[in-house]
Amino acid sequence: MTTGNGNHKLGAAAKEVAEHASALTRLELELATLELKKKATSLGVGIGLGLAAALLALLGVGFALATAAAAIALVVPVWLALLIVTGALFLLAGIAGVIAVSSVRKGTPPVPEKAIEEARLTTEAIKR
Repeated sequence: MTTGNGNHKLGAAAKEVAEHASALTRLELELATLELKKKATSLGVGIGLGLAAALLALLGVGFALATAAAAIALVVPVWLALLIVTGALFLLAGIAGVIAVSSVRKGTPPVPEKAIEEARLTTEAIKR
């Protein structure tokens, strides 16, 4: 037979465990929040620097193309040098576009067809 004092101690212990669990949960949430803030800040800085790098690379490509046109202009008139560089750019863009369209066609529709077929076969096998 249990005494009232034993039930009181058990109740107090249960209450203490619940309070500790609650405090632990709050601390874990706070830790998660701080971690997410740190990661978000790092992600933002990384994205910003990545965009800056992309912009500088784009400017570098522009200057490289201008340099190529200037070098070609030593041999042919300037307008022809610019036309040659422009034509080369359009040719490269066309090739990249054809490859892109081909790649997109291979990837659409974005459905895991083989996995679905395997799941269907597995389901049929289980039903038998």
